[in-house]
Amino acid sequence: MRGNTTMENTRRRLRSGTVVLGGMGLLAAALTACSSDPDKRCVDRDSYTYAKGYKVVSDKNCNSSSLKTSVDGGWYYGGRKKGSWVSGGSFTRPRSGSGGSHGGSGVHRGGFGGGHHSSGG
Repeated sequence: MRGNTTMENTRRRLRSGTVVLGGMGLLAAALTACSSDPDKRCVDRDSYTYAKGYKVVSDKNCNSSSLKTSVDGGWYYGGRKKGSWVSGGSFTRPRSGSGGSHGGSGVHRGGFGGGHHSSGG
């Protein structure tokens, strides 16, 4: 009978280790998904071409409004980068937690007690 107890203890330890590792994976995924700094690049606003998009320039052209530069720099969010050019993004910073809607409230879904609809009756 002692053999079964040892086997059960081993299984229990393996299961608890799996729970810990699974929890760490979820935490890492959540932190990555909720990054506070969206994909942004400093670009020269005057460099746009239809074929290439905007020229990516040094961040110092966007960081300081008091710094006099020869480039009209602006932060460009999202888009696809090819070499030193980027296109398909926007100069408007995405709002965190907006769920992709421009109305402001995002997506609302019912959950446990989340809906206002009654059922049955």
